[in-house]
Amino acid sequence: MEKNLTHIALFAALIAVLGLVPKIDLATGVPITAQSLGIMLCGTVLGARNGALAVLLFLFLTIAGLPLLAGGRGGFAVLASPTVGYIIGFPIAAFVTGWITSAWKVEVGVAATVGAILGGILLLNAIGVVGMSFMLEKTLPEAALLAAPYLIGDTIKAVLAGLVTQAIARARPAALLSRA
Repeated sequence: MEKNLTHIALFAALIAVLGLVPKIDLATGVPITAQSLGIMLCGTVLGARNGALAVLLFLFLTIAGLPLLAGGRGGFAVLASPTVGYIIGFPIAAFVTGWITSAWKVEVGVAATVGAILGGILLLNAIGVVGMSFMLEKTLPEAALLAAPYLIGDTIKAVLAGLVTQAIARARPAALLSRA
């Protein structure tokens, strides 16, 4: 139990640290950040439950006022911005990514990459587009077009998540909780 709490806290911190990577602002109000890589890694490394808990800890601290989102954003105001769908989708994406990585009994790097694509790209962007549509007063197709520029970077992050997870599996198999 104590080991799980340590991993959860460590990965919540990882998401925060990835927020220090300079963001790229787009006209949508939703920046391109490295934090979605952290969301993917929470699932691929920690598994569904612990990955989602790490993200929920990160979000609790952020909404409590710590400036942990990319660009130093935090507090309740983030829930009234075009990023709200992505914020709501973060723990769900980590859970689905971890579930796929755990459940699909193929080579871990492949399972992690596919999990990151399905959970960390498709599902997260679907929820994010709904939030953008609502906050920007756009139709779902219009919001989906606004989200299209994120897909290239997200695909790179999904492949990186798969490679990092595979490297952890080789170097320290016991540390890969998604396959424990």
